Amino acid sequence: MTMTVQLKRISLWRRLAAAFYDLLLLLALYFLVGWIAVMSNDGEAVDGRLLFWPLLLIAWGFFAKFWCHPGQTLGMQVWKFRIVNKYGTALTFRQASARFLLSLISWACVGLGFIWVLIDRDGLAWHDRLSHTRLEFIDHQAKSESKGR
Repeated sequence: MTMTVQLKRISLWRRLAAAFYDLLLLLALYFLVGWIAVMSNDGEAVDGRLLFWPLLLIAWGFFAKFWCHPGQTLGMQVWKFRIVNKYGTALTFRQASARFLLSLISWACVGLGFIWVLIDRDGLAWHDRLSHTRLEFIDHQAKSESKGR
């Protein structure tokens, strides 16, 4: 399946909208893990500190898997963009892992790493620039128009 890629900036709002979609998916996974933890603890509440690392690993696995193949999370698919490395190819697991860890820093700094896209000359967030990745808009309409000719 061939797609036309337009080199235009992915707006902060589009990034945040995609992140919201992905957050909903992660929350569903987190609820499942929480339910399993409570059920395995005879229905008693589980100390949240015990769940921190498993939940972080789930988020890491979620993003690393989708960033490596197919290069999009569900939120990115809905908002029509994908992630590639500086060569325009799919991310390796190492690149996806680095991007995930760096994005945590972007969020930890009160989201400043994401807001940076508004002033960056290339429209990159901190974690994009440091992990040598970028987001590309995908124009599915150009492909379907060329089929009709």
